[in-house]
Amino acid sequence: MPSRFVLASRSPRRRQILELTGWPFDVQESQADETIAPGTPPDEAVQLLARRKVEAVAPSVPDAYVLGADTIVVCDGRLLGKPRTEEEAFAMLRLLSGRTHDVWTGVAIATPHQPITSFAEKTAVTFWELTDEEIAAYIATGEPMDKAGAYGIQGRAALFVKWIEGDYLTVVGLPLSRTVRELRRLGWPPAES
Repeated sequence: MPSRFVLASRSPRRRQILELTGWPFDVQESQADETIAPGTPPDEAVQLLARRKVEAVAPSVPDAYVLGADTIVVCDGRLLGKPRTEEEAFAMLRLLSGRTHDVWTGVAIATPHQPITSFAEKTAVTFWELTDEEIAAYIATGEPMDKAGAYGIQGRAALFVKWIEGDYLTVVGLPLSRTVRELRRLGWPPAES
C-alpha cells in the first residue's frame, strides 16, 4: 500500500495550497522540459507539461502518489508562460490590461498501479486598465518574473483584478477542490478516518 505523496514542483504557491489538505507530503522538483509545440491547445499544453513533471519524478518514488501541475495564461490565442525579461513582462501585462484572459492549470497524478491521469481547469480573469507606471512599478518588485502571464494574483497583482470567473486557486496554480476529488477517486489517502 503506498504511503507517500510527492509534489513534483518547486512552486511555493502549490506547496502552500496542498498544505490546506492537511496531508503529509514531500516535495521533489522536476527538471522536465517545459517547451510545447506552437499551436498546442491550452488545455492540452498544461496537461502535457504537468505529465512531464510527474514522469520525471515518479520513477524515483515508485511507491508514491505523485502530483504535478502547470499553469499558463491565454489572451488572444497567445499562450503566455513565464517572462524571460522585464520587457517581456511589460508586454504581457500591457496585453492583459483592461481585458479578460483565461488561466489554465493542468494537473497530472501518478499512482503506483494505475496509468497517469490528468485534467485541466480554466478560470477567466479580467484586469482593470493599467497605466505604464503601474506596470513598471509592479515589475520593479520582481514578482512577475517567475509567474505565468507575468503576474501573481495572490500577490500585488491582486490590485489589477476587476473580476474573476472560476476557481481562484486555478489562477494561483493548483485547483485544489478538483485535485482532491481526483486523488480520492484514485485511492488517496489510503485510509481516511
